[in-house]
Order: sequence, then C-alpha cells, then structure tokens
Amino acid sequence: MKNKSDRRKFIKSLGVGSVTAGFMPTAFFETAKNQEAPNADPAGLQTSNASSHVYNGSYTGEYLTRVAFPIGGLGAGMFCMEGTGAISHMSVRNKPDVFNEPGLFGAIHIKGIKNGTKVLEGPVPSWKKFGQPGAGNGLGGAITGLPHFKQAVFKAKFPFGYIDLHDNDLPLQVQLTGWSPFIPTDDNNSSLPAGAIEYKIKNTGAAGIDAIFSFNARNFLQVENGKNAVKPYKNGFILSEEGMKDKNFQQSDFAIFTDEKETVVDHCWFRGGWWDPVTMVWNNIKNGEMKNVAPVEAGAPGASLYIPFHLAPGQQKIIKVMMVWYTPFSDQTFGGITERTEPCDPAAGCCASPDVLNLDKYDKNFDGKFFQPWYSSQFKNIEEAANYWAEHYSELYKASHLFKDAFYASTLPPEVMEAIACNLSILKSPTMLRQYDGRLWSWEGCGDTGGCCHGSCTHVWNYAQAVAHLFPALERSLRHTEFCESQASNGHQTFRATMPIKTAVHDFHAAADGQLGGIMKAYREWRISGDNEWLKKMYPMVKSSMDFCIRNWDPRNKGVIEEPHHNTYDIEFWGQDGMHGSFYVGALNAITEMGKFLGKDVVNYEQLAEKGKKFMETELYDGEYFIQHIQYTGLSAPNPVEASAKSYGGAYSDEAKKLLEKEGPKYQYGKGCLSDGILGAWIARMCGLKDPVDSQKIKSHLSAVHKYNLKDNLSDHANPQRPAYALGDEGGLLLCTWPKGGKLSLPFVYSDEVWTGIEHQVAAHLMLTGQVKQGLDVVRTSRNRYDGRSRNPFNEYECGHWYARALSSYGYLQCLTGTRYDAVDKTLYIESRIGDFTSFLSTETGFGTVSLKDGKAILKIMYGKIPAEKVVIAGKTAHLQVV
Repeated sequence: MKNKSDRRKFIKSLGVGSVTAGFMPTAFFETAKNQEAPNADPAGLQTSNASSHVYNGSYTGEYLTRVAFPIGGLGAGMFCMEGTGAISHMSVRNKPDVFNEPGLFGAIHIKGIKNGTKVLEGPVPSWKKFGQPGAGNGLGGAITGLPHFKQAVFKAKFPFGYIDLHDNDLPLQVQLTGWSPFIPTDDNNSSLPAGAIEYKIKNTGAAGIDAIFSFNARNFLQVENGKNAVKPYKNGFILSEEGMKDKNFQQSDFAIFTDEKETVVDHCWFRGGWWDPVTMVWNNIKNGEMKNVAPVEAGAPGASLYIPFHLAPGQQKIIKVMMVWYTPFSDQTFGGITERTEPCDPAAGCCASPDVLNLDKYDKNFDGKFFQPWYSSQFKNIEEAANYWAEHYSELYKASHLFKDAFYASTLPPEVMEAIACNLSILKSPTMLRQYDGRLWSWEGCGDTGGCCHGSCTHVWNYAQAVAHLFPALERSLRHTEFCESQASNGHQTFRATMPIKTAVHDFHAAADGQLGGIMKAYREWRISGDNEWLKKMYPMVKSSMDFCIRNWDPRNKGVIEEPHHNTYDIEFWGQDGMHGSFYVGALNAITEMGKFLGKDVVNYEQLAEKGKKFMETELYDGEYFIQHIQYTGLSAPNPVEASAKSYGGAYSDEAKKLLEKEGPKYQYGKGCLSDGILGAWIARMCGLKDPVDSQKIKSHLSAVHKYNLKDNLSDHANPQRPAYALGDEGGLLLCTWPKGGKLSLPFVYSDEVWTGIEHQVAAHLMLTGQVKQGLDVVRTSRNRYDGRSRNPFNEYECGHWYARALSSYGYLQCLTGTRYDAVDKTLYIESRIGDFTSFLSTETGFGTVSLKDGKAILKIMYGKIPAEKVVIAGKTAHLQVV
C-alpha cells in the first residue's frame, strides 16, 4: 500500500470495522499483504472473487461466520477450531457430533488492567445467538456469554489454521495456531488421535505485564448414569468417562496438557447447581486466582490449567495446549456379513482375506463385532497416546510444516489452491475411519450425529484423488477390500464394504461405475507404488471383476454397457450411455496394460475396447456431447417393472407404468447434457491411462457442460430435490440439463442438484483438455458458495458434511500441470497447461515440488525420496534437475 489512507481503505473493505492507528497488530497486516499477492499467475488467469474474501486468503468480519477448521488424525476423530478460535464439532467417539461445542476455552488475565480478562476468541458469530440446538432456552452456561476479543482474522495453511486476535483493551498481539500432524507417506503419524492449539502472546505495550493464561474444560464426556472423573496427567489433566456397564462404547478419555513446568491444575471445578461451575471458574480467571485442586473420586464438572508469566515490552511467549483422545470401542457395525461356502482359489480370482496378499502391516488377529479405531491397536490407554504426542510433538510439527511449505510453494491459481487445501480437511473429518487392523474404511459423508452412507462406497470414492497420492498404502487398502472381502468368486462386488471389514453378502446390484473405476484405480495404485509383486497378486481378482462386468453388462460383447447398471445416482441406467461407456473402455484399457505387463492373453479386452471406442464416438455422440440411448427391451434383464423390486426407486405405480410406455424406465437422462457424461475419461487420465475415446470429442463434451450446465444465478432454477447445496442467487454446475429438449418427466433423481465433487472433476477435466479459463469459471462459482458467510469453507457437503466426492479437487494439480510420477518406469511426466509453474508432488516414498521453467524441469525433494530417473515434458524426454 502506498500510504496509511490506502491501507485503511483496504482493511475496511475486508469487513474488519473501524481501525485505530497504532492498535492493529502486525500479524494482521502480514495477513492482508498475503491477500494482496496470492499465488503467482504466469498464465494471467486470475480474477478476484465478487465477495470480499480473496481466494486462498484470510477470513474476517462476516466471512468468519461459518469457518470451522478440522483438527485430528486420519480416521481418528476430530474437533474444529472455528474462525474466531472457539472449539466445536467435537467428534472423538468414533462418530461425528457436528453441534457439539464441548465447553473448552483458553483465557488470558492481565493484572492491573481494566477489562484485562478475556476469552482467547474473537467475537461470537451472530448465528450462535439463535439458530443452534438449545438456543431457545438461552444456552445456559455457554462460553459465548463471556468477554471476547473484539477482532479476529483467520487464515489457513493446511494443516495449520492461524487466528490473529486484537482488542484495544489489551496491549497484546495474540495468534492462535491450530494443527494436527499431516505428513504424506507417513500414514501412522498422520492418524494420531491428537491435535493442538498454540497461543502466541506478545506484549505490544510500553510497560511489562504480569499475566495468567488458563485453559478450561467442562467434562463433556459425561454420560447419564455413567462414571466420570478428572484424572491427573503431567502439566494437565484427563477428562474421563467409564460409561455404563455393558456399554463399553461409552468409555472415553480426553487429555489436555502443556509442556510448561509452572502449570497449576484445578482438577475439579466448583460443584453446584444451575451454572455454578462456569460462574466460579470465571471468577477465578478474572480475579487472577490459580486454583490448585486435587482430583476427586467422581463428579468433577470440569478442570482448568493455569500458567503464570511475565512479558517485558516486545517480548512474546508461546503456550502449547496439546490434546489427545482415546475411545477404544464403538457400537458401530454395518452391512451383511457371510462366510464363504465355496473353496477359495486366489489364482481363480477369489480372495478370502488380505492374507492372500501377504499384507503383513495389517493386524490379522482382529475379529471384533464392532468397529474399533486403529489407534487403539497402537496405544493401550490414554496415557500411552498422550506420552507419544508429547515426546514426538516437535518432530511431527516440523514434518507437517515441510508439507505445508511444499504445498504452498505451488504457483497455481489461488482459487485452485483453496479448493484443494480446504477439501483436504475431509481427511481429518469423521468421514474417514481407520479400523483396528490399519485399513481405511469411510463414509460418503457425515450426518450431524452419525456417518452418512456406509462402506467406502466405490462409486463415490471413485472421484477422490487425494489419498492415492498422499497416503498410497491406505488407498491400496481400499483396493484390497474391494477385490477381496467385497468381491464374490464370480467377480460380483458389493460397492459398500462391511464394518468391520469382513466377507460381504452379495444381495444387491454391483455398481458399474464403482466396479469399473476400481479396475482403473488398481492400475493407478500399481504405477504409484511401483510394486510389481502387488500387481501379480491382485491381477487374478481384478480379472475376475472385469470378466463379471463383461458377462453382466455387455453379454453380447458389443464393447458397450447396455444391461441395466446401478451407479452413483442410486438408480440403474438402462441402455448405453456415455458416462459408463467411458468407464468401460477405460477399465478394458487398464486391464490390457496390466495383463500385457504380466504376459497374459488380453486380446479379448483389446478388441472390446476398440469396439466400445467406436460405438461411443459414432452412436453416443450427438455432434456436441455424449448422450444415453435408453433401452429396456431386447435385454437379458427382466423388464423395469419386475426389476424395480431390487431398486432404490421402488415399485412402479400405475402412473409410472404409463410413463414407462411413453418415455421408458424412470430415472434416466437420455438426450441430456450430463456433467458426468464422460467421467470415465477423466478417471482414466487421473490413473495414468490414455483417453478412452477421441480427445476432441471429450473436449467438446466438456465445453458443452460448461456452456449449458454452469449457472451464475439459480434464482429461476426449479429444484424440488435437495436445494441447500446451491440455491437462490448462488451459482453452480447442474448435474444435467436438456438444452436440445427431451427432458424426461422423471429424470434421474439428483439431476437438478449441484454437487461440488462433480464441479471439481468437470473443472479439472476442462483444464486437462486445455480449457483452463472455463475450468476456473467452475472452480470460482463453486468456492464462492463456501466463502464463510453461510457455509464453512472447510466442509463441502453433499449427502452429509465433508463429503468424499469433493476430494476430486486434488486432481487440479495433475490436470493443470500434467505432473505425474510413475514409480514403475521411474519417470516424471509433465504437460503444463499454464506455462511455467511450481507445483506440489507426493509419491509413494516422499514429497516435494516440481517446477517447469523455460522448458527445464526441477524436482525438489523435501521429504523422503523420489527416485526419478528421467522426465518427459509434453511427450519428449528432457533433462531432469533434482535438488
């Protein structure tokens, strides 16, 4: 900024409110400067958001309203640090609890200063005054009624969230740093049930200050008729609940501690009625009293820790509040479980358990009825987990910082970086679970108090690209489940894995997109890992799956799927369609490549792929985009009325039968322009495979999707389905439109909706085909809905919070830069669509950055190793500089 006047105008534009000279902390100006110059833009593609929030920048004022940043381990549970500093969404009992504000808060008391005692949080968002559970009764005993700092600014550098607090009453500069370990390739340390908030407090006044920091916690683990206590732990305490007899899933512990030797602990708040405990603890805080209270046998309402300190002018102190939780049991189990009755021969494509694959990293002794978290197999109790967190805190902080530095070294457009980083929060949310033996198991998303749509659903997780690159071993565990426990000896896969993972019952349709996508992803996992032995063991099961797909959906060997096929829209498509045709050809190409490498006979697969490619290009391409040919006669399947007994759509009423005669089966898309209409082609490229059909026709389809399906205002769009994802004056990418007519009376059930996971895959695919500006149009439209005012930027939802499909956003890295490391041939591939760049790269064994400058490639390894031997830039071998 040229002068103070310009600086004031800029700050005012961010919605901070009035600014008094000399009182705005330096940290805020650093944040503001970051907004002025986000990521470099060599292609000149950036445009600003229409709102005051700058992409990949800070949140303040009204844009803090819904910010809640997840902190926790992969599959281990979480809590959120809100944009103001409040702790909420406490979900540490193996399931989500979205509206759980547990009553945890930090506070500062400065001796001798009027109004010198504040909760270390920014202003309370207005929606908390009325609009959350219990608000109608005044939210008795809530922390929201205590004095807070007047101003807050939040900025995310995943996995770190930073909050700058300011209040004219106090001569302080305060910054909160919330984080939990996130280290690509280190899946175990990234799966800890732990998190921390660091409080950096600086004296900005002219005189020294004496202060007391406190961290205070209601015992939020208490259950009715249970047995709770607050137990001692070094420099802190443990909130504990034993639960009721015969309900071991109620057992839970939560440790809060620091590394400060001067810590004083109150193990038992004042016990009384009404709001006595909170009233009395606040009296202690504001009076500067540090209560040293020993543990009681039971019934402690809460606990506090106090740290006294002195700061000279300009001096600062960092206080680390470390948190660990331990809930070893659950009452969760999903899906039918069966025992195999037929002999299991791995060579014939049957895999009864991961033992067949010699997966030594898994604990094969677990045979529990209910889900148990992975961390309970690593730590015997809360003390062991807390000790590990305390002992390894510094090294995990440094390693997580390495990831942050590598990731944010990227020079990609800021809206792209925001979309990727914000959705990485899904990996810390309760959407992810990691079971006792170490394998990943996930929901599609999270309901308010329970998971939504169980079983690592294959057709939803198809879209997700992040885990495969960041934690490849965990992604392979999903393939093991799909092709082993979830696959029958005839190749039929259930698309929802059981919980805990065991041999599944096969009493419903296979999902065509999920099963075919899994074949392409098996190819991807092989190329990412470079493990040829893994491929040899997997191939028989993958082949069994491929052969099932051919027998059941292409029994006449046309090279195209035409029998009714269940899919991600929770219905069956009848007849040939572009979406599943692209999946089919992509899967055939994948198994051809794997088979050739292993010396197998793949002639039939090659021939079917060629037939399918030709059919797609001539019969399913209308000259602009790919469509569906609806067909329900002349098939092997029974007619739709009979088939409806095995469908989510329900039986055919008399009205529906008349509609069948007129338009065909319910829930099709016909001549519509489907945003997912060439999805299999995108997944093929994300897996390192070639385009399954003509590249120009793919590009044309995506151009049509951008032209017809992207709306900048939905005020006049009728959506009787689930409108909360995007509505009114918001914009969004519709799942399907019928620009040339022919919209069915009952098109597929989600057709009028907007899903961020599809927005990201379409945007990324547009970029991949060179239509970068059009792709950015879609990204911006999507992220504008998640600017913090009405939606949480770190929670893109669909069928539940933190919906897995949105992890398609990680594909932006590959689609913009063409950067991909192949561990089989030890080659780095680059094909930039944005000129020179620097971008993050994660592989099986390490991570770093890849830069392209003046036609030269530079690989900077920042963690582990990346044994690249050569680079191919836009199809030509070039020199690779490794640093």
